[in-house]
Amino acid sequence: MKLIIDNAIPFIKGEAEKLGETVYKRGADITATDVRDADVLIVRTRTRCDRALLEGSKVRLVVTATIGFDHIDTAWLAEAGIRWTNCPGCNAASVGQYVACCLLRLQQEKMLEVRNLTIGVVGMGHVGTEVVAAVERLGCRVLQCDPFRAEAGEEGFVELKTIAEQADVVTFHTPLTTDGPYPTHHLANADFFSACRAKQPLIINAARGGVVDEQALLAAIDHKHVRGAIIDTWEHEPQIDQRLLEKAIFATPHIAGYSADGKANGTRMSLQAVTDFFGLDIAFNILPPALPADYRYNPFEQPTCEQLRRYDPLVDSMALKKYPMLFEQLRGNYPLRRE
Repeated sequence: MKLIIDNAIPFIKGEAEKLGETVYKRGADITATDVRDADVLIVRTRTRCDRALLEGSKVRLVVTATIGFDHIDTAWLAEAGIRWTNCPGCNAASVGQYVACCLLRLQQEKMLEVRNLTIGVVGMGHVGTEVVAAVERLGCRVLQCDPFRAEAGEEGFVELKTIAEQADVVTFHTPLTTDGPYPTHHLANADFFSACRAKQPLIINAARGGVVDEQALLAAIDHKHVRGAIIDTWEHEPQIDQRLLEKAIFATPHIAGYSADGKANGTRMSLQAVTDFFGLDIAFNILPPALPADYRYNPFEQPTCEQLRRYDPLVDSMALKKYPMLFEQLRGNYPLRRE
């Protein structure tokens, strides 16, 4: 078996070799020539998996070591008879940590009081569920929005308009879709932000860049329809909007799910998907590294709470705001972070 693998997938080298011949390459640089004689492609979001890449190849399985899969042309792969799979929930707890720590950092900066905030969580899949758990542990009240689950008859969900009118913080955790009954592309648009005027919530996007209309968000910030924004996922990454970068309270380079725990989960699930597809009995030993005894994420200060000592989003934001042209390098050389 031959596998072409994004060389930035963590903890995979030395384990994927148990499956066969491995070729590691930067995800954005993988070409049709590279995959022509491959059986398996293991990627992240920077590799567009479509006809242009895969037509005429031997590839039978595409695995993305991520939750999101909008970089995969699933319709064409189905036509071509190529199986694909993602890693649902692999870094969900990491995103929960990210959202909670952003709120704790704002509390430390005396910009808000976490306890008794009303948090509107949009998208209640694996990630949204973990985000709810994380903010409820901080004492927050939660409003949940998921039209698919509400339509299925589940109770406890509210409409997006209710969240716009009642939430102090709105955080998005949906996939990026452009069709179906509830498309999410520009879900947070000018109409949504207009409905936010009374409550002026903080907006968090740790879903996909296109879920939030960034130009509408900038207008909402300028007109004080929202109190500000925390942006982890951007439209047109890695060429991010410089004005939004400057105005965002925290701006991070698509790393909300980048804990070592989440990365290990995604890598383990990816390799397991290959063994499942080919009916192989191979065990993998993929564990995130332990933290040193003197570990702290923020080298500039000792935060007052344990959660921020373990992960402080201010550090990632300072780096991106200072070096926005290094968006990809900041992701590719991400420091050790444990949940």
